[in-house]
Amino acid sequence: MGDGYTGADLFVDALERYGVEYVFGNPGTTELPVLKALAGSDLEYVLGLHEDVAVGMAGGYASTRRYHAHHDPDVLPVGVANLHLAPGLAHGLGNLYAAKVAGAPVVVTAGNHSTDFRQEEPILSGDLVGMARQFTKWSAEVLDVRALPSMVRRAFRVALTPPTGPVFLALPLDTMMAETDAGPERLGEIPTAGRGDREQIDRAAELLAEADEPAMVVGDHVARAGRDAVDSAVALAEAAGLRVHGEILACEVNFPTDHDQWASYVPPDEGLAAALMDTDTLVFAGCSTNTTLVRHENPLVDQGTTCIHLGQDAWELGKHQPADVAVLGDSGEVMAELAEHVEEALDGEVRRERLERVEEARESVAETLASIGTGNAEDDPRASKAELVDRLREAAPDAYVVDEGVTSKYPLLNRWPLEPEGMISNKGGGLGYGLPAAVGAAVAEGERDDPRDVLGFVGDGSYLYYPHAIHTAARHGIDLTVVVSDNRNYRILKDNTIELFGGTDADHEYVGMDFEPPVDVPANAESHGAEGRLIETPEGIGPAVEDTLASDGPTVLDVLVHD
Repeated sequence: MGDGYTGADLFVDALERYGVEYVFGNPGTTELPVLKALAGSDLEYVLGLHEDVAVGMAGGYASTRRYHAHHDPDVLPVGVANLHLAPGLAHGLGNLYAAKVAGAPVVVTAGNHSTDFRQEEPILSGDLVGMARQFTKWSAEVLDVRALPSMVRRAFRVALTPPTGPVFLALPLDTMMAETDAGPERLGEIPTAGRGDREQIDRAAELLAEADEPAMVVGDHVARAGRDAVDSAVALAEAAGLRVHGEILACEVNFPTDHDQWASYVPPDEGLAAALMDTDTLVFAGCSTNTTLVRHENPLVDQGTTCIHLGQDAWELGKHQPADVAVLGDSGEVMAELAEHVEEALDGEVRRERLERVEEARESVAETLASIGTGNAEDDPRASKAELVDRLREAAPDAYVVDEGVTSKYPLLNRWPLEPEGMISNKGGGLGYGLPAAVGAAVAEGERDDPRDVLGFVGDGSYLYYPHAIHTAARHGIDLTVVVSDNRNYRILKDNTIELFGGTDADHEYVGMDFEPPVDVPANAESHGAEGRLIETPEGIGPAVEDTLASDGPTVLDVLVHD
């Protein structure tokens, strides 16, 4: 090396060596050495007009590439974002939090002032490492160029090691401009979560064989473990005759929802959640968000219920309920072995009796599930949220969905039996992740030989957080269809008002929850370089989606819906 080879050059070379192809970012002066090095590389810099957009794009990209990596070991499922000092990192914290909850393997970096200048407290200063620490698996600063190779390698390894998640590195200007003779270190093999404790698996099999009416709640760590893990969840359900539910705030496809043993997603409602989980034995497989949005008055799971927890995140095992069995390991491998043990231990007649009760449970909730999102506005010409989902499913049955529909989410989950690896959603709950994540997902799909159509499904409130994410899609010629479920208000807040205080809409004067005057979403999309279209009736949804999927580039379809 030498002859002007700097820390920034080494950093960019490491990204290339590890298989990174894109850097999502919003630049500033302290990032200029990295930008200069990127200019001489094969990496593509994807500009976001806001730091949180850049982090959201990196998160959607990483989650999508993880699916690709399940089928191609040469894929590195890491998103890289480059931000600017303390305000830039602060802007990005919302979607850094979202990446944490989504388990997205993202490496976020930010330039920092030179170490010999900070005593003057220049503008944009701040404790970058401290700011990022609570939302990352590891947060650190590279204070010497000699530490750069190992710290970059470590950042990628920490992000990729189960349970996956974001990491942060602060890159001071003097470190990145310092010359070095070092080069990138090899990344090495990434460990799996392992196969689990055999004794615990044996005990779990015994409890499932002895149970009266066992059920299973599957969480997003199942999908993150791979399509094989979803298959293992099916094998376990079939072997044990389990009724299957998706965890509260499930954001990936962890079980085929058209399977005969699938009952429902558990909603974030205390009474309904407790009713669905009211049984003698529960398996919690790969769960992480299985609780209500606000405090619940009573336990969601009875203290007498036998609870079997399994998954790759030790923090989640037995977190909300006592774990009568706790198996730490890869969700797929653990469930595959557990299915074999239960298959041998369970009498066939007992299994048939359980399956009959599963069917009864499915029938008991079918009408309620079908009614979600239908509304009660008989004379309203706008589509209901259920109609919107039905029309989308007909027009784009094979699309890859990136969701932040909020109050449209449960119609989506209940009415569209998406394939495994068919959806990611905003698991963190803070608005402003879904649209940037859809852009990042579309970038990721563009790397495949046979890319899927990417459908961003967002509420109007979500869209309005970061509409300028569309500029990135237009600037880079990204093929993306965004469907805005537009009821022109924050319906989720109105629903939560009723949940907290009782009554109906007529009983409340809602403050700060309506968009008046409404934003012209199609004009906004066009101002950022995309095509924009307003859809005012249900009949217009399908043809508009089909036209959009047949064309290139980004299009935003603003679909008016009623509550």
